[in-house]
Amino acid sequence: MSRIVPVAALLLLGACSTTAPKGRIGASTLPSQPERRAPAPERGEVGLASYYATSLEGRKTASGERYLRSGQTCAHRSHRFGTWLQVTSLTSGKSVRCRVNDRGPFVKGRIVDLSRSLAEEMGIVERGLDEVRVEVR
Repeated sequence: MSRIVPVAALLLLGACSTTAPKGRIGASTLPSQPERRAPAPERGEVGLASYYATSLEGRKTASGERYLRSGQTCAHRSHRFGTWLQVTSLTSGKSVRCRVNDRGPFVKGRIVDLSRSLAEEMGIVERGLDEVRVEVR
């Protein structure tokens, strides 16, 4: 029994004296997992909406269509091209329907880019950005 106590004491001391690898204080030594996004809530995604710059008029979108600021189109990162979305302003309550024909926006926190005419209809142009809910319709 007297031999077990010193071995247990050494094990405890050894566990207390280990240090984390340099630059990773308190971090696990296991390789990090890729960040996973939470699934979209049942009532749609909530985030910021922005709109296309006027200078993009006539340029091709990711779907191959040309961007028209008078169109009812938008950019979304994951919905299929041709999917109709309802975008509702959480500020004003105004809502528009738009068809996905481009990818983006690629700015953190933004979830949809609207055509200029839709942004004007929702009052986003004056504010620049607006918090919205996006739902598939």
